[in-house]
Amino acid sequence: MADWIVGVDVGGTFTDFSARDLRTGAAHIHKRPSTPDDPSRAILEGLKELQQKTGIPGADIVRFAHGTTVATNALLQRRGAAIRLITTKGFRDLVEIGRQVRPLIYDLQEDAPAPLVSRVNRLEVTERIGSRGEIVVELTDAEIDRLVAELKAAPQVESIAVCLLFSFLNPVHEQRIAAAIRAALPEVYVSISSEVQPEFREFERFSTTLINAFLQPEVGRYMERLKSAISEVAPNAKFGIFQSSGGLMSVDKALEFPVRTALSGPAAGAVGAAAAGGKSSIGDIITLDIGGTSTDVCLIRDGETEIAHVRDIAGFRIRLPMVDIHTVGAGGGSIAHIGPDGLMKVGPESAGAVPGPACYCKGGTRPTVSDANVVLGRLPASLAGGGLMIDRDKAVEAIRTIAEPLGIPVVKAALGICGIVSSNMTRAIRAVSTQKGHDPRDFALMPFGGAGGLHATDVAKSLGIKRIIVPAAPGILCAEGLIEADLQENFVFTCRTPLDGSLAPIETAVQQLDEQARAWIALEADGAEGAYRLLTLDMRYVGQNYELPVTLGQPGDEPRLPDIDALKEAFFEAHQRSYGHVDREAPIEIMNVRMKAVARLSQITPLAEKPVGPAKASEYHDVWFDEHAPVSTPIYPRSTLEAGVRLQGPAIITQFDTTTVVPPWASLTVDPALSLILEIDDAQ
Repeated sequence: MADWIVGVDVGGTFTDFSARDLRTGAAHIHKRPSTPDDPSRAILEGLKELQQKTGIPGADIVRFAHGTTVATNALLQRRGAAIRLITTKGFRDLVEIGRQVRPLIYDLQEDAPAPLVSRVNRLEVTERIGSRGEIVVELTDAEIDRLVAELKAAPQVESIAVCLLFSFLNPVHEQRIAAAIRAALPEVYVSISSEVQPEFREFERFSTTLINAFLQPEVGRYMERLKSAISEVAPNAKFGIFQSSGGLMSVDKALEFPVRTALSGPAAGAVGAAAAGGKSSIGDIITLDIGGTSTDVCLIRDGETEIAHVRDIAGFRIRLPMVDIHTVGAGGGSIAHIGPDGLMKVGPESAGAVPGPACYCKGGTRPTVSDANVVLGRLPASLAGGGLMIDRDKAVEAIRTIAEPLGIPVVKAALGICGIVSSNMTRAIRAVSTQKGHDPRDFALMPFGGAGGLHATDVAKSLGIKRIIVPAAPGILCAEGLIEADLQENFVFTCRTPLDGSLAPIETAVQQLDEQARAWIALEADGAEGAYRLLTLDMRYVGQNYELPVTLGQPGDEPRLPDIDALKEAFFEAHQRSYGHVDREAPIEIMNVRMKAVARLSQITPLAEKPVGPAKASEYHDVWFDEHAPVSTPIYPRSTLEAGVRLQGPAIITQFDTTTVVPPWASLTVDPALSLILEIDDAQ
């Protein structure tokens, strides 16, 4: 008898699986091509392949954790529900006016994306809640009846967003409208802003709720279909969905709040990176997750991922706690082309899983980053343990379509493609480091994803980063992060209070949120090994537009509000760290009280695979590191590298899920956790 947990991350090109036995620590990984038309098909087929390969009985799988891109793709492709917006009379245009910020500040021709709901489908209701939560204009039963009748007569209503002014202070009107709609139209999804995003800033609250309503039918169909199929393959498994904030939630919660999954997959990679760094005693990390279609970067400080509370996805504003990830359209499948200016460009268009890069022999013919790496000798003859054969001739043929118009050799074109994509990744890292007051040289770079190890040294070199850590299974680290994740829920209450008088309103809010967090733990944390609550205040100088989160205490501490002087010092420290200065005389105010509840799920450190032999090159390949000449480079199977092994570049390290390039100007050491530690030579 065993207790297996399985994490499944769906990417644009591959679907990754990680399985771990909670009793023994035995671990297995698996990859298979994604099925973009129906992601659940790759999950089920891959799960069956994993069981056939490892002999894991379906009845022994006790937990199934899933990182999904369904919500993200639905937003990107605008493939969602036919929705209606119900709002306070006079405010239906708020979602279109927004913040009056142009998508590209220097491009006067670039339009903002059209709203998810057209003006004719935004319905107004006579009611008004005041700025202190008082009822200014009562919502009458007659007004609700009129609204319901209008919705019944409307064609193609799948989902409704109810967003009223100041409902985060008093949700009674939203609740009455929602109850009436659910009674009259039980088949229609209803999202209310006081539940989806109960904070001040009406545009962000309205936008987030609209997105939730837009996603509910699409994500709901997918979740129900997958849940039913998983119950047949693994009947005893508890099914958890990874949310953008860095923790798992139940399927029911994901069905209610699909907007929380907008960054599900990338956030899992950040959690996996933090866990991998901890095993190697490295807490300050910049992640570099290079997949088939995009690259995600994130900053981890002292083992904790940075959290953002607002961001745009596909041009739409979401205000929710999310792992602070910056994404660029640069991945292994990114297509190289010649722009109107006659210069080479790479991305954001991707070959994806189908047809894929030319070298995959699946019908792709356009030149991609993967094809460039094959031409340069950096990728082996097969990937995914022999499951995907590589055709170098097709890669050369594809890269030639770029090289010949530019009048340059094929190798130089391939080097140019890799150089451009690495530059794009470097800019993404600067967005999460130098632009936020962090020196990237103070961090280690952790590459993962299928292509992370191919470009890490070039990116690190351009940023002045001297150390790179490649975890044991970098190609499936997002799936590993799903296994490492805990259950999580976030609670928030807007309570604008100056920090110069009584803190009674804040103390009351803390008490209320703590009660909610305790209730959630009692309900959701069945089988958890432990739980904690963590208190955070959103604070700012009076007159500022945006707040800084100030976390009070550590995980495991009892949530407690310190005195005013201690709160000021905590805010000064956060402001100094973020902006490099403080004003000790300026007045400060608290805007939001946040409580994070975490239920720790049982974990066990996976058994490290024992090296199968001494570090000995299996073969030598000619590899291009610059345009001068190829270098005869030893190829080492990673399974032969035991702790303590030291290698001087050049070298190529191959394994089931990825390939790591060690150029001549870098060295490699295997640490006790069997992570590869690459050091960039000081001369570089």
